[in-house]
Amino acid sequence: MRLLFPTLLLPAAALAGTGFDGTWKTNMESLKTTGKPLVLLLAGGEYTCSSCNPPYTVKADGAEHKVTGQAYFDTARVKVTGLNSAEIVLKQGSKEIVHFTDTVSADGTLTSKVTNYMGTETATDELTAKRAGAAPADSHPLSGAWLEQEHVAGDLLPVQYRMTADGFQMRWNGQSYDAKFDGKEYPVVGDPGETTVSLKKIDDATVEETDHRQGRVVDEIRLELATDGNAIRVIDKDIAHGQTITYMLERQH
Repeated sequence: MRLLFPTLLLPAAALAGTGFDGTWKTNMESLKTTGKPLVLLLAGGEYTCSSCNPPYTVKADGAEHKVTGQAYFDTARVKVTGLNSAEIVLKQGSKEIVHFTDTVSADGTLTSKVTNYMGTETATDELTAKRAGAAPADSHPLSGAWLEQEHVAGDLLPVQYRMTADGFQMRWNGQSYDAKFDGKEYPVVGDPGETTVSLKKIDDATVEETDHRQGRVVDEIRLELATDGNAIRVIDKDIAHGQTITYMLERQH
């Protein structure tokens, strides 16, 4: 899916009596992304996301077009809204999943406003990215390679964790799982991409989660509880997109 950050499915862990149980919220300023850039091409009446997994191309005529192979969407609608702006809408069936409003400034900064409708509540984010590769000749300024710079606004909604005797549970925006520390795959209920998770407890303050989708491992996530019990450091290796995302979750009182 064409996303600049992993907001659609948050990892979850909870360790009863050791500080993981409770409600947590992402510190937006702590989000950092490294690895492969986002690569787009908007030219000749077509839009291509070549860094998406798998890559896809649709006509940029403002109409909905079928897309195959994607876990979270089966149609895409791309509309050029100005000399330096465009809108991208991704849907699964009749449900709108995510809406991007992208604008490129004269200094080569991409500002992307993202509205995510995947859960029961709407989640939003606004972020900027710097150009890492020039736009091809005669293409829209949105074209080229982009590296994420910073999140400037947004609300990823809180996540709840609870530890059980032999595993843990997650609740986030209409999605949930109840998984055990046995290495088996458990479904994420309510996830349109039909993700499954398998878990490994490293110690009382560290848990590793592996996400599976369409028969492949797509994310490897490490959760590290701070010694004061008020923060969790998340290291998300997004294998599907060749990126590593790190951020802090803060306890909500």
